[in-house]
Amino acid sequence: TEVVDWTPEQLAAHAEAEANAWKGARIAAYPSIGDQLDMQYWDSVNNTTTWADAITKVKTDNPKG
Repeated sequence: TEVVDWTPEQLAAHAEAEANAWKGARIAAYPSIGDQLDMQYWDSVNNTTTWADAITKVKTDNPKG
C-alpha cells in the first residue's frame, strides 16, 4: 500500500471534492433541458407527473453529500 503524505491544503481540497461529488453525478444524470421541457409540456397536456418523477429519481439516486 502506497502512503501518500498530503499537505493540509491537499487534504482540504480532497475533502471538498468528495463532499461535492453528488453535484457532478446529478448533472450527468439529469435529462437534457430540451427533454425536460418536453416532459413538462406533455405533463401539462396529459395531467401527468413525468418530469417531477424524473427529477425526483435523479435527486434520490444522487443525494446531497
